[in-house]
Amino acid sequence: MTSAADARQQYARDAILSASPARLLTMLYDRLLLDLRRGEAAQEAADWQQANAQLLHAQEIIAELSATLRPDLWDGADGLLSLYEYVRMALVAANVHRDVARTREAITLLTPLQEAWHEAASLQDAPLAGAARTGYAVG
Repeated sequence: MTSAADARQQYARDAILSASPARLLTMLYDRLLLDLRRGEAAQEAADWQQANAQLLHAQEIIAELSATLRPDLWDGADGLLSLYEYVRMALVAANVHRDVARTREAITLLTPLQEAWHEAASLQDAPLAGAARTGYAVG
């Protein structure tokens, strides 16, 4: 018999496996901002273990976004890669120095991108065409 937690995990797994490339991108951004907000809250509460976990996961997502970005498909990719690197370094500093201001800076920089990718995903006509327009690798 499966528990409610197992059912939630299966649902999440199925959602990821069946998502279009554009939807996967928005899911990554949603989780990234969730991690950052949780990290910010943990820093404010001086829960350094939880802050560390959230900020490290956010850095992993930034690394994934960076790795899958395709500069050969989109001329804005180099600028976005630079932003990702800046945010990654800000998150390292936020974690090492327990600096909630750096976490907030990352949130401020990434929130407009999250909103823009959601809008772009909602406007796309075909899942694979959307991946080419976003400049991210498919598959």
